[in-house]
Amino acid sequence: MSASSAPTGQRGPDEVAPTLDGPVPRSLGLLDQGAFWANLGVSLLGFAGVLAVLQPAGAPPLTLAAAVVATVVGTVVGSAMVGLSAIPGARTGAPAMVVLRGLFGGVLSWIPSVLNVVQLVGWGTFELVVIAQAGVLALGGPTWAWVLGAGVVTTALTLRPLGMLRLLRRVVTILVAISVAYLAWWLFSRPAAVDLGQSGSWSGFWAGTDAAIAVAVSWIPVASDYSRHSRRVGTAFTAATVGYALTQILCFVVGLAALSLVGGNGDAVFAPMLAAPLGLAALLVLTLRETDQSFANVYSTAVSAQNLWPRADRRVLCLVIGALVTVLALGVTIDDYSSFLAVIGSVFVPLLGVGVGDALVNRGRTDLSRWAPSRPLMVVAWLVGLVAYQLVNPGGAPGWSDAWVALREAVGFTPPSWLSASLLSFLVAVLVAAALAALERRASTPATTATPGGNADEGGSSER
Repeated sequence: MSASSAPTGQRGPDEVAPTLDGPVPRSLGLLDQGAFWANLGVSLLGFAGVLAVLQPAGAPPLTLAAAVVATVVGTVVGSAMVGLSAIPGARTGAPAMVVLRGLFGGVLSWIPSVLNVVQLVGWGTFELVVIAQAGVLALGGPTWAWVLGAGVVTTALTLRPLGMLRLLRRVVTILVAISVAYLAWWLFSRPAAVDLGQSGSWSGFWAGTDAAIAVAVSWIPVASDYSRHSRRVGTAFTAATVGYALTQILCFVVGLAALSLVGGNGDAVFAPMLAAPLGLAALLVLTLRETDQSFANVYSTAVSAQNLWPRADRRVLCLVIGALVTVLALGVTIDDYSSFLAVIGSVFVPLLGVGVGDALVNRGRTDLSRWAPSRPLMVVAWLVGLVAYQLVNPGGAPGWSDAWVALREAVGFTPPSWLSASLLSFLVAVLVAAALAALERRASTPATTATPGGNADEGGSSER
C-alpha cells in the first residue's frame, strides 16, 4: 500500500519508511503529537525573540500589557493556522510538500519546496548556534564543541523520527514543564529592575501580533510531515493548535519577565534565569531540549527534498543535511541571515490561505501524483496574498523592505494601525484562491475534473 493510501487509523510499521513509496505508520495519538508541538512552542529563541513583539519592526514599541495581549492573540491565531496545515497530512498520509502537488501541480510544487528547504536549513543552523551559545553560557567550553555535539545529536534523532516523538512524550516534556514552571516562579517573584514597556503604546499592537504569528506559522510548511502519522484528523488539528499555543504563550511571557530584569537587553536574557538557585539545571534541560527544534528543521528539510527526489533515501538526506547545518553553524554569521529567513517565512501565511481557498471549492479532491497537472492560477493567488502582506508589513530586511515601502508610497497606501498583515494576507489569499479555483473548475471538462487515482478522499495517487 502506498504512503498516501493508508487509511486513517491503520497501524503500520514502527518507523517512517526511507522513501516516499513506503507505507505510512499511523501510530501517533493525541499525547504523542501534543508533546511534540508543546516542546516546539518552548524555545531558547523565544525568551529573547519576544522583543520582536514588544518592539515590532516599523512600528512604535508596545506597553508591557499590549505585548502580552499581542502575544496571546498572535500565538492563538498562528497556532490555529498550524493546526489547519496539519489536516491535509492527517487526511492523505502525505508530507507537506507532497500535499502541495494537489494545490500547485507536481512541477510547480517544487517552488515552495525549494523555499522551504532554504528556510529550514537556515533555521536548523540558527538552532545549533543558539544551543552552543546557551551551552557555553551554562557550562563553558569551546563553541565549536557544542556545535558539533548538537549537530551529531540532531542528526541521530532524525534517523528514527517517530521514536523521537515518543521520547518527547515520555520523558522530555515532563522535565521541560518543571523547568519552565520553576523559571516562571523565580522570575515573577523578583522585583522588576526596570519598567520595561511602560513608555510604549498600543498603536503598534497589530505589528506586534504579526510578530507572534510569524513565529508560529514558520511551522506551517512542515506540519503535515508529522500529522501524516496521526491516527485521526481531529487529533492532529487539536494537538498542533492547543499544544503549541499554550507553551509559546508561556515561553514569551517568561521572556518578557526576564527582559524586564535586564533592561530589555536580549543578549542578557538568560542572566536572571542563571541567577536562580536551580537556574543552571533548568537552563541545561532547555538547552538539551532545543535539539527537538533542530531535529524538526533537519528532518523536514529531508522530507521536503523528497518531493523533488521521491526515491531518495531519507536517512541519507538527513545525514547530509545534518552535516551541512553543522558546518554552517561553525562558520556562518547568523545575524546576516536571520532577516532573510524572516522574509522567506512570511510567504507561508498566504500559502495556507491558498490551500484553504482551494479546499472550499474542490473539497480536498486533488491529484497528489508526482506529475500532477500544473495550476498556475494558484501560484497567482499565492503571490497576491504575499503582496498584501508586504504592503502592510514589509519588515526590516535591508533592500527587500525598502522596495516594498517605496511601492507603498508610490501607490499612496498607508496601512491603518489596526490592520494585521498576517490576517489580511490570509483572507486575501483565501478569497482569490477560491475565485480562481472556481474559474478553473468551470473551465475544465468533465473528463479532466478528476484524474485517475487523484482523489485525496481516496488517498491520492500511489505514485510518488
